[in-house]
Amino acid sequence: MEMIFATKNKGKIKEIKQILPDFDILSMEDAGISIDIIEDGKTFIENAIKKASEIAKISGKIALADDSGLEIDFLNGTPGIHSARYLGENTPYVEKNNHILHEMENVPEQQRTARFVCAIAAVFPNGKIITAQDTIEGRIAFESKGTNGFGYDPIFFVPELGKTTAELSPEQKNAISHRGKALQKMKQLLLQEEVH
Repeated sequence: MEMIFATKNKGKIKEIKQILPDFDILSMEDAGISIDIIEDGKTFIENAIKKASEIAKISGKIALADDSGLEIDFLNGTPGIHSARYLGENTPYVEKNNHILHEMENVPEQQRTARFVCAIAAVFPNGKIITAQDTIEGRIAFESKGTNGFGYDPIFFVPELGKTTAELSPEQKNAISHRGKALQKMKQLLLQEEVH
């Protein structure tokens, strides 16, 4: 059973295929779909549903979409649902990460709490919607470290492991990450729908 994951992000597709090896997942590119979907929802779940609904409508297949982001408590939850578009959509993550490190420069460790949030929606051709959401708690690191992962991974520090998510192997990261946990929940829900 083919499903289309509503993303053009190659790092994300690679991660999703590692976490959901039992499903035949296509990227939008694989499916020949190149539309831009405006993410104007107020929550991660709203954005995920909007993206998956559009792709399900166009393709006639089951569509999955996630919306995820980084919430930094000291910055009142910023960048939050605007994580991908923070400081401009085409701004490299190195710049975004350096900007956040600069904003958090003199903030003590106890006040550097943050989390990655991931909401996932599956929309079926008949209009049925199922959703899952999860988080990983951590802190904003004092410096950028690691070359694995993508996005904000180099500045997201996991105290229990003493590393940023960019210093973890893909297997380690997928076992504890917001996306890994949300996808596992979604996998169970899809298996209950008997989507194989």
